[in-house]
Amino acid sequence: MDIWRLFDVSLSLRRKGFGYRWQVLCIVFCVNWVDNVTGQARYSILEEMAEGSFVGNIAKDLGLEVSRLVTGRARIVTKGSRQYVDLNRDKGTLVVKERIDREELCKQTTPCSFSFEVIIENPIQLYRIIVEVRDINDNAPSFPRDSVNLEISESAVSGARFSLDNAMDSDVGMNSLQNYALKPSDHFKLAVHRNSDSKYVEMILQNPLDRESQEDLTLLLIATDGGDPQKSGTVRIHITVLDANDNAPVCSQSIYKAVVRENSPKGTLITTVNAADADNGSYGKVSYSMASRDAKELFQINAETGEIRVSDKLDYEEENNYQLNVKAKDHGGLSDTCKVVIEIIDENDNSPTIQLMSFSNTIAENSPPGTTVAVINAEDADAGKNGVVHCSINPDIPFKMESSMTDYYSLVTDGILDRESISEYNVTINVSDDGTPILFSNKTVTVKVTDVNDNPPAFDRCVYEAFLTENNSPGVSIFTIRASDADSGQNARLSYYLENSEINGAQVSSLVSVNSENGIIHAVRSFDYEQLKEFHCNITARDGGSPPLSATVTVHISIQDQNDNAPQVLYPVQTSSSLVAEMVPRSADVGYLVTKVVAVDVDSGQNAWLSYKLQKATDRALFEVGLQNGEIRTVRQVTDKDAVKQRLAVVVEDNGQPSRSATVNVNVAVTDSFPEVLSEFSDFMHDKDYNDNLTFYLVLALAVVTFLFISCVMVIISVKIYRWRQFRNFHHSNLPVIPYYPPRYADAGGTGTLQHVYNYEVCMTTDSRKSDCKFGRPFSQNVLIMDPGSTMTRDQVTLHRSQNEKRFLDEPDSPEQQNPPNNDWRLNQQGQRPGPSGAGPHPEGAGGVVPGTGPWPNPPTEAEQIQALMAAANEVSEATATLGPRYNAQFPMQHVPDYRQNVYIPGSTATLTANPQQMMPQQALQGPPQAMPQVDIHNAAQTPASKKKSTKKDKK
Repeated sequence: MDIWRLFDVSLSLRRKGFGYRWQVLCIVFCVNWVDNVTGQARYSILEEMAEGSFVGNIAKDLGLEVSRLVTGRARIVTKGSRQYVDLNRDKGTLVVKERIDREELCKQTTPCSFSFEVIIENPIQLYRIIVEVRDINDNAPSFPRDSVNLEISESAVSGARFSLDNAMDSDVGMNSLQNYALKPSDHFKLAVHRNSDSKYVEMILQNPLDRESQEDLTLLLIATDGGDPQKSGTVRIHITVLDANDNAPVCSQSIYKAVVRENSPKGTLITTVNAADADNGSYGKVSYSMASRDAKELFQINAETGEIRVSDKLDYEEENNYQLNVKAKDHGGLSDTCKVVIEIIDENDNSPTIQLMSFSNTIAENSPPGTTVAVINAEDADAGKNGVVHCSINPDIPFKMESSMTDYYSLVTDGILDRESISEYNVTINVSDDGTPILFSNKTVTVKVTDVNDNPPAFDRCVYEAFLTENNSPGVSIFTIRASDADSGQNARLSYYLENSEINGAQVSSLVSVNSENGIIHAVRSFDYEQLKEFHCNITARDGGSPPLSATVTVHISIQDQNDNAPQVLYPVQTSSSLVAEMVPRSADVGYLVTKVVAVDVDSGQNAWLSYKLQKATDRALFEVGLQNGEIRTVRQVTDKDAVKQRLAVVVEDNGQPSRSATVNVNVAVTDSFPEVLSEFSDFMHDKDYNDNLTFYLVLALAVVTFLFISCVMVIISVKIYRWRQFRNFHHSNLPVIPYYPPRYADAGGTGTLQHVYNYEVCMTTDSRKSDCKFGRPFSQNVLIMDPGSTMTRDQVTLHRSQNEKRFLDEPDSPEQQNPPNNDWRLNQQGQRPGPSGAGPHPEGAGGVVPGTGPWPNPPTEAEQIQALMAAANEVSEATATLGPRYNAQFPMQHVPDYRQNVYIPGSTATLTANPQQMMPQQALQGPPQAMPQVDIHNAAQTPASKKKSTKKDKK
């Protein structure tokens, strides 16, 4: 049976005037007929109850145990956004969660109630709870205004009616508005009229008014309710008595009915109220106004024309009809009241909504078909066919949708689930209505299939083979086994266990262990191949499911032999207390068997193959040892020269990798009598101790010598590195180079024109070894300006010189050899430098060729060039005395050298000197004596180096 149809029948009966409240009670009992609704309960409480107030014992009323509410995770599900009642699972009671205002919840509707559902899971049970909220007298009657101003003509006749504002009381029943009272009541009385759902009051004139006797009247209108205690509201009525206006407006209809669609735009015309007044002039003009407070925000009326229009958005879901009280009033104060009933027509403007009442996003893969996954509430706020909802899900999934009750659907399984095939489903819930146009909405939920331990672990092989070399370290890894499980999570988490068994009387757990997490098999102790060659054990892989599943596999472990045993000599027996000697008669022939060394090796395979070698012997030419059998035989005839005491060292070696060996000393006595043997071998023990001490001292000496050698090598390397770093720091430092100039010396036997012999040393930077020194440049290209008054810095001078050299080298006809110098090679006392350009001006009155012009008749000889260089050095030395005090920070040179020394040519051991014979050719090249000033050239002492140079020139 459709519950909402019952509601529609009940409402229609009420509209027809049938007040059958038993219809509502019938609806409550019909709810029990709906599928999947286990039961229902109804409670009644007062409004404005405090939070935590007791509502009812739901566990007792529904016949449930309190533990069922806890285990089933019982909870309250409401359709709205507010939840007024809360569930106490531990006590099984319903309590007030927040303050309930009946007027806010139901307004004027009686009885006022709200409902909600209680859902219990495992299995899912649905209970509907209805709570009726009873009214209390918490609201006093109130008027829309504190005071009312009326204008009444003095000509108003007795019985004239004046409409007043109705008082409003939000309460219902006896707590609502009951009576009106007017004080004083000399001229007026009250008439209360009742509508189907409201009361309105009119003031009736009893005695005529006289403006001349009393122009203004003040009345008090009191509205009281029927509550206990009684509450009231008042409004003051100010009456102004006007002159005569004997006709009141009259509405054309007492009730106007109009229809408007919801969502109509603002300004839509609904209807027009019309009232007529028989008076003329200002008394015949009628103005319209609305007295309903609730409708003033949604509707507006034109005061002159009476047109009622939409002023705000209308929503059918909030209110489907409105009643407006319109007052028509003339300028004389007379009025009439009519009612306008507006009905709202529904439109399909609300999409269906989907609400998950109960949802479990996980489901076990072994769940049977028909298992409920979710309970869904799908509803549409529209009415009629616009509110009919259809619900469906996407196809091709093992789920289906079942309708449990009106607007409620259950999502249940429709097949067998297998997590290993599909572990997750995306279920799209689609809902649509029957309106025009059709509106729909959807919601996607994800259902994860949880794993069930339905797959046991599996090994890829039935038997595993593992090999381990003997003498292993305890705890070493032998082998790793792996098992797989198709399940997931804890059901796929595997643990490995070693099954108990005995091997040669010992527990297998004392031999090996298995890591329970990764399946690595470890050796518990060190194995010996000679004691245990192989064994097998069973390992179980068990998952973490409930109940757990397991699988068992056999692991066969083989111990591999290792050459860990040295050969053992069985004969001859070595003892420290006594000596055993083999006797060989001197008459023994070649191949005589002296003795046989017997040895064994407990290893197996090639590790046990033994070979015998003679390590050392007193006489190697006398004995030999069989390689395979260890027999000691003579290789020649014994002679009288052979020593009586023979000592052989035999090495027994196996064939392992690495090989092991044992040494045995065999004492042989070459004699024919036994007493001689005793005397010869009495001091063997002493010799043995002596040899052992000697070996120790040799090893110690070798170690000391090695240590000293390594220490010396390290010291030498350290010294080399230190010197290299000192050299490197010196060549890469930015410190200025301070040249050293040797002291001057004089040659007493000098015959030159200079008074002293001067020595000049070329000082360069630390990087000068990377550059070349050339002396064959034209003088004009390589002259370094030394004018003290010059303002050029060192960098500018260097740049100027570099540019000159570049221009010179870029010339296509620039020869690599020095060009012949100009024949005007002069010396000038006025500071003129020797060179081809003639740096100074020509003296006045000088005749002959002007210096700096004219070619050389012949290339200058070496002696002439040296003579010119000596003259320039002499001038520089004379200028040193006056130049020194004027040195400052702007002078480009950092140090002023002493030029009064011998002149050395770089790369040569010769010292340059000057004499009168060398000066003569130069004077011959110059012009007449009066052309240039005479230069006073002092005699220079000739040094042994200069004499050697002169001798070489004479020979040339």
